Amino acid sequence: MTEFTRHEAENEHIILGLLESVERDGGQSQRRLASDLGIALGLVNAYLKRCVKKGLVKVSEAPARRYIYYLTPQGFAEKSRLTVEYLTHSFSFFRQARLDCTEVFAVVRTRGWNRVLFAGVSDLAEIALICSLESGIVVVGVVDAASSAVSFVGLPIFASFDDVPDDCDSVVVTDLRSAHETNAKALARFGSERVLSPALLGLGSRVRRAVV
Repeated sequence: MTEFTRHEAENEHIILGLLESVERDGGQSQRRLASDLGIALGLVNAYLKRCVKKGLVKVSEAPARRYIYYLTPQGFAEKSRLTVEYLTHSFSFFRQARLDCTEVFAVVRTRGWNRVLFAGVSDLAEIALICSLESGIVVVGVVDAASSAVSFVGLPIFASFDDVPDDCDSVVVTDLRSAHETNAKALARFGSERVLSPALLGLGSRVRRAVV
Protein backbone atom coordinates (compact mmCIF):
# COMPACT_ATOMS: atom_id res chain seq x y z
CA MET A 1 0.00 0.00 0.00
CA THR A 2 1.44 3.34 -1.06
CA GLU A 3 1.66 6.32 1.28
CA PHE A 4 -1.08 8.10 -0.73
CA THR A 5 -3.39 5.08 -0.52
CA ARG A 6 -2.78 4.76 3.24
CA HIS A 7 -3.57 8.44 3.68
CA GLU A 8 -6.81 8.17 1.70
CA ALA A 9 -7.83 5.02 3.60
CA GLU A 10 -7.21 6.73 6.93
CA ASN A 11 -9.23 9.77 5.80
CA GLU A 12 -12.17 7.57 4.88
CA HIS A 13 -11.88 5.67 8.15
CA ILE A 14 -12.02 8.92 10.14
CA ILE A 15 -15.01 10.15 8.12
CA LEU A 16 -16.79 6.84 8.70
CA GLY A 17 -16.15 7.09 12.44
CA LEU A 18 -17.36 10.69 12.46
CA LEU A 19 -20.57 9.86 10.58
CA GLU A 20 -21.24 6.94 12.92
CA SER A 21 -20.72 9.17 15.99
CA VAL A 22 -23.01 11.88 14.63
CA GLU A 23 -25.69 9.28 13.91
CA ARG A 24 -25.46 7.95 17.50
CA ASP A 25 -25.45 11.37 19.19
CA GLY A 26 -25.47 14.54 17.13
CA GLY A 27 -25.45 16.70 20.24
CA GLN A 28 -22.10 15.65 21.63
CA SER A 29 -19.28 18.18 21.73
CA GLN A 30 -16.38 18.24 19.29
CA ARG A 31 -14.12 17.46 22.23
CA ARG A 32 -16.08 14.29 22.91
CA LEU A 33 -15.95 13.38 19.24
CA ALA A 34 -12.17 13.86 19.27
CA SER A 35 -11.86 11.57 22.28
CA ASP A 36 -14.05 8.87 20.69
CA LEU A 37 -12.15 9.00 17.40
CA GLY A 38 -8.71 9.29 18.99
CA ILE A 39 -7.74 12.34 16.94
CA ALA A 40 -6.93 15.97 17.74
CA LEU A 41 -9.74 18.45 18.36
CA GLY A 42 -8.60 20.58 15.42
CA LEU A 43 -8.90 17.59 13.09
CA VAL A 44 -12.46 16.93 14.22
CA ASN A 45 -13.36 20.52 13.39
CA ALA A 46 -11.72 20.23 9.96
CA TYR A 47 -13.45 16.93 9.14
CA LEU A 48 -16.83 18.24 10.30
CA LYS A 49 -16.46 21.27 8.04
CA ARG A 50 -15.53 18.96 5.16
CA CYS A 51 -18.59 16.79 5.79
CA VAL A 52 -20.86 19.85 5.96
CA LYS A 53 -19.39 21.21 2.72
CA LYS A 54 -19.97 17.85 0.99
CA GLY A 55 -23.58 17.81 2.17
CA LEU A 56 -23.10 14.77 4.42
CA VAL A 57 -23.84 16.59 7.68
CA LYS A 58 -26.12 19.49 8.62
CA VAL A 59 -25.54 21.64 11.69
CA SER A 60 -27.97 23.70 13.76
CA GLU A 61 -27.39 25.92 16.76
CA ALA A 62 -28.75 24.85 20.15
CA PRO A 63 -29.07 26.77 23.45
CA ALA A 64 -25.95 27.62 25.45
CA ARG A 65 -23.91 28.16 22.26
CA ARG A 66 -23.96 24.46 21.44
CA TYR A 67 -24.39 22.82 18.06
CA ILE A 68 -26.30 19.75 16.97
CA TYR A 69 -25.19 17.74 13.94
CA TYR A 70 -27.44 15.64 11.71
CA LEU A 71 -26.71 13.18 8.95
CA THR A 72 -28.33 14.11 5.65
CA PRO A 73 -29.73 11.42 3.33
CA GLN A 74 -26.46 11.77 1.42
CA GLY A 75 -24.61 11.31 4.70
CA PHE A 76 -26.47 8.06 5.46
CA ALA A 77 -25.68 6.79 1.97
CA GLU A 78 -21.99 7.68 2.31
CA LYS A 79 -21.81 6.00 5.72
CA SER A 80 -23.21 2.82 4.21
CA ARG A 81 -20.76 2.96 1.30
CA LEU A 82 -17.77 3.51 3.58
CA THR A 83 -18.90 0.70 5.89
CA VAL A 84 -19.07 -1.79 3.02
CA GLU A 85 -15.71 -0.61 1.67
CA TYR A 86 -14.09 -0.85 5.11
CA LEU A 87 -15.39 -4.38 5.70
CA THR A 88 -14.24 -5.44 2.23
CA HIS A 89 -10.67 -4.31 2.82
CA SER A 90 -10.33 -4.83 6.57
CA PHE A 91 -9.78 -8.58 6.41
CA SER A 92 -6.89 -8.39 3.92
CA PHE A 93 -5.39 -5.52 5.94
CA PHE A 94 -5.73 -7.50 9.18
CA ARG A 95 -4.12 -10.58 7.67
CA GLN A 96 -1.11 -8.65 6.29
CA ALA A 97 -0.72 -6.53 9.42
CA ARG A 98 -0.82 -9.60 11.65
CA LEU A 99 1.86 -11.32 9.57
CA ASP A 100 4.10 -8.24 9.58
CA CYS A 101 3.67 -7.60 13.31
CA THR A 102 4.45 -11.24 14.11
CA GLU A 103 7.73 -10.80 12.20
CA VAL A 104 8.49 -7.59 14.11
CA PHE A 105 8.02 -9.27 17.48
CA ALA A 106 10.11 -12.23 16.37
CA VAL A 107 12.96 -9.75 15.90
CA VAL A 108 12.21 -8.21 19.31
CA ARG A 109 12.44 -11.62 21.01
CA THR A 110 15.58 -12.57 19.05
CA ARG A 111 17.32 -9.45 20.37
CA GLY A 112 16.34 -10.25 23.94
CA TRP A 113 13.93 -7.34 24.31
CA ASN A 114 10.54 -7.59 26.02
CA ARG A 115 9.31 -4.01 26.52
CA VAL A 116 8.31 -2.01 23.46
CA LEU A 117 6.72 1.34 22.69
CA PHE A 118 4.23 1.88 19.88
CA ALA A 119 4.44 5.02 17.74
CA GLY A 120 0.99 5.93 16.43
CA VAL A 121 -2.61 5.31 17.48
CA SER A 122 -4.27 3.31 14.70
CA ASP A 123 -5.91 0.05 13.66
CA LEU A 124 -2.40 -1.25 13.07
CA ALA A 125 -1.54 -0.54 16.71
CA GLU A 126 -4.54 -2.62 17.82
CA ILE A 127 -3.41 -5.55 15.68
CA ALA A 128 0.18 -5.12 16.92
CA LEU A 129 -1.08 -5.26 20.51
CA ILE A 130 -2.75 -8.61 19.84
CA CYS A 131 0.50 -9.94 18.35
CA SER A 132 2.53 -8.61 21.27
CA LEU A 133 0.35 -10.51 23.75
CA GLU A 134 0.78 -13.70 21.73
CA SER A 135 4.56 -13.14 21.68
CA GLY A 136 4.85 -12.39 25.39
CA ILE A 137 5.99 -8.80 24.70
CA VAL A 138 4.98 -5.95 27.03
CA VAL A 139 3.79 -2.71 25.42
CA VAL A 140 4.55 0.25 27.70
CA GLY A 141 2.46 2.85 25.84
CA VAL A 142 1.84 4.73 22.60
CA VAL A 143 3.34 7.99 21.36
CA ASP A 144 0.93 10.08 19.30
CA ALA A 145 1.06 13.88 19.32
CA ALA A 146 -2.15 14.13 17.29
CA SER A 147 -4.30 12.18 19.74
CA SER A 148 -6.37 14.05 22.31
CA ALA A 149 -7.11 10.87 24.26
CA VAL A 150 -5.15 9.89 27.37
CA SER A 151 -5.20 6.14 26.74
CA PHE A 152 -5.50 3.66 23.90
CA VAL A 153 -6.94 0.20 24.65
CA GLY A 154 -5.63 0.56 28.18
CA LEU A 155 -2.20 1.87 27.21
CA PRO A 156 -1.03 5.39 28.18
CA ILE A 157 -0.64 7.85 25.32
CA PHE A 158 2.41 10.15 25.32
CA ALA A 159 2.53 13.40 23.37
CA SER A 160 6.19 12.94 22.39
CA PHE A 161 9.05 10.48 22.67
CA ASP A 162 10.64 12.73 25.29
CA ASP A 163 7.71 12.00 27.63
CA VAL A 164 8.27 8.24 27.59
CA PRO A 165 9.79 6.61 30.70
CA ASP A 166 13.21 5.07 30.15
CA ASP A 167 11.97 1.50 30.44
CA CYS A 168 11.36 0.47 26.83
CA ASP A 169 13.75 -1.60 24.75
CA SER A 170 12.52 -0.63 21.29
CA VAL A 171 9.93 1.28 19.27
CA VAL A 172 7.46 -0.24 16.82
CA VAL A 173 6.04 2.25 14.32
CA THR A 174 2.25 1.82 14.07
CA ASP A 175 1.31 5.21 12.59
CA LEU A 176 -0.88 4.98 9.48
CA ARG A 177 -1.38 8.72 8.94
CA SER A 178 2.21 9.98 8.86
CA ALA A 179 4.39 6.92 9.12
CA HIS A 180 7.53 8.40 7.57
CA GLU A 181 7.47 11.47 9.80
CA THR A 182 6.89 9.39 12.93
CA ASN A 183 9.59 6.94 11.92
CA ALA A 184 12.08 9.80 11.47
CA LYS A 185 11.32 11.15 14.94
CA ALA A 186 11.70 7.69 16.48
CA LEU A 187 15.03 7.16 14.72
CA ALA A 188 16.31 10.53 15.94
CA ARG A 189 15.37 9.66 19.53
CA PHE A 190 16.22 5.94 19.75
CA GLY A 191 18.54 5.11 16.84
CA SER A 192 18.09 2.74 13.92
CA GLU A 193 18.78 -0.47 15.88
CA ARG A 194 15.90 0.13 18.29
CA VAL A 195 13.22 1.23 15.81
CA LEU A 196 11.26 -1.45 13.93
CA SER A 197 8.27 -1.24 11.60
CA PRO A 198 5.79 -3.63 9.95
CA ALA A 199 6.67 -4.18 6.28
CA LEU A 200 3.30 -2.87 5.04
CA LEU A 201 4.32 0.67 6.08
CA GLY A 202 7.08 0.61 3.47
CA LEU A 203 9.69 2.15 5.76
CA GLY A 204 12.50 -0.29 4.99
CA SER A 205 13.40 -3.98 5.01
CA ARG A 206 15.38 -4.20 8.24
CA VAL A 207 12.80 -6.46 9.90
CA ARG A 208 12.60 -8.99 7.08
CA ARG A 209 16.39 -9.24 6.84
CA ALA A 210 16.67 -9.77 10.58
CA VAL A 211 14.14 -12.61 10.58
CA VAL A 212 15.78 -14.55 7.74
